[in-house]
Amino acid sequence: MALYKSLTVNEKTKVLIWKIEESFNDLNKNVLLTENNQIRLDGMKSELHQRGFLSVRHLLKEAGYSDTDLIYDEFGKPHLKDGKFISITHSFTFSGLIISDDLHVGIDIEKQRDKILKIAHKFTPIEEYRTIANADALISKLTIVWGAKESLYKIYGKKKLLFLHHIHIEDFKFEDEKTSGEIRYEGKAASYNIQFLEFEGFTCVYAY
Repeated sequence: MALYKSLTVNEKTKVLIWKIEESFNDLNKNVLLTENNQIRLDGMKSELHQRGFLSVRHLLKEAGYSDTDLIYDEFGKPHLKDGKFISITHSFTFSGLIISDDLHVGIDIEKQRDKILKIAHKFTPIEEYRTIANADALISKLTIVWGAKESLYKIYGKKKLLFLHHIHIEDFKFEDEKTSGEIRYEGKAASYNIQFLEFEGFTCVYAY
């Protein structure tokens, strides 16, 4: 069991990524869950989800926390009891979290899949990407845009935002590995930094 990646965003913000290679039993060792989270774990029908859930608890340990330090609000957004900001993600065989002392943060990991081409019109003006001739590059770009919007959605933390209308991502070049985004809602606009990386057919995007 080991971390897959540890990234320092700044001196008060870090990203941790776990590659989920362990069995459920191995991940379940030495993890003490709150009663509510044990019920959540027991209720998960997919072992993949269970392993993702447990791997996040190992990431918390890496960051110096335990499951009992984590609380969820009425919208399902996670918070740390010490007041630091946290966001959590898992997708198939990877999980991740971002923790910051003083910045609102969001993170998303997505598997790069063809299916994003079919749903792209629901979350971004697809005509912006017509110039990308290479299908793999288009899937890669759209996955970054989706992850960026998901990260900002998690920062906002309530259920009313629409990806297509309320969350806007600046165009970017792959080699920059960063962009910016805005949440525009109810006459207000808030801007965020966005960074992204790709590994093993997955995309990780985080915002702060």
